[in-house]
Amino acid sequence: MTVKYTSDHEWIQLENDTDATVGITVHAQDALGDVVFVDLPEVGRTYAKGEVAGVVESVKAAADVFMPLDGEVTEVNENLRNDPSTANKDPLGEGWFFKMRIKDMTQFDTLMDEPAYQKFVQETT
Repeated sequence: MTVKYTSDHEWIQLENDTDATVGITVHAQDALGDVVFVDLPEVGRTYAKGEVAGVVESVKAAADVFMPLDGEVTEVNENLRNDPSTANKDPLGEGWFFKMRIKDMTQFDTLMDEPAYQKFVQETT
């Protein structure tokens, strides 16, 4: 499965031709510290790329979660509402935030792959 990354530290994993799962990166959760609350997007709502789709709050700070691509939210991770620390324990797995249907697949190609994201993190920290 193909995973790409945004400059806002979200990851997006392509599940098939138009469906994907979105979460925050290991770097993001490390920077935030212990996550204590998440505000997830509304299922069925369409968001534009870069639009705020949720919020993650930690003991240190709060940060917006941005929509990585134009699309519609099809599911949210209700387990995060009950146990926000899952975003720390398994940010690339069980700590996913939402699933989406991608409107414009050409936008997916503009995101960073793993080596490009790691280089971006090194250059910006």
